[in-house]
Amino acid sequence: MAWDDRQYLKFADERTRPARELLARVPLTEAKRVLDLGCGPGNSTALLRERFAAADLVGLDNSPEMLRRARTELPGVAFVEADLASYRAEQPVDLLFANAVLQWLPDHESLVPSLFAQLLPGGVLAFQVPVNFDEPSHRLMRELSGPWATRVLGVRSRARAGSASFYYDLLAPSAHSVDVWLTTYEHVLPDAEAIVEWVKGTGLRPYLDVLEGSERASYLAAYTAAIDAAYPARTDGKRLFSFPRLSVVAVRR
Repeated sequence: MAWDDRQYLKFADERTRPARELLARVPLTEAKRVLDLGCGPGNSTALLRERFAAADLVGLDNSPEMLRRARTELPGVAFVEADLASYRAEQPVDLLFANAVLQWLPDHESLVPSLFAQLLPGGVLAFQVPVNFDEPSHRLMRELSGPWATRVLGVRSRARAGSASFYYDLLAPSAHSVDVWLTTYEHVLPDAEAIVEWVKGTGLRPYLDVLEGSERASYLAAYTAAIDAAYPARTDGKRLFSFPRLSVVAVRR
């Protein structure tokens, strides 16, 4: 499943804002080793480079397309193709930063403590995950009726991101502090088609990948019509695209 960096970056400012706000809550004045997990095209890595200019910074992603773009944008940073589910840092690090990537990985009950264990004492795990599984944008992907129903049903049957209490309980026994908060962003977009363009860069991709040709086009047309109804025009004709995200910043004891 190839990622499209151009599609993803159509909403670069909106996608980078949660990363910027997450990084602002990281309580480190300096860091020697920083890993950007799921760095994508490098938009979050650029924030880390600016904040920790002297750090040994590495961006990790499993997408060659995204890494190609990241290397172009940030030629002075090391980028590594890696499977984040099994990746282990060669030595303990000061900051593990993960902006909107962990929701693609299974078994957070094991994954998150494993990441936390790769930190130095006083090190920080900071991550943000969308919690939009039951939002209209994502519910409609799964529930849209049509000849495609059987194929799309198996794409994603349950949410992979946990609750605030789930992550708190995982991290608190080994943490000096755990900061958890939920933010619902209300992105102002021009029309329903813009909402569809947004999710085509992330959550809708696996659904489109299991369909082909005319069926994919029919599914996309039906999905766009459903989005148009689920996110009605406001008084100026624009749409509010609600996007909840859960953020966690934990400091290792």
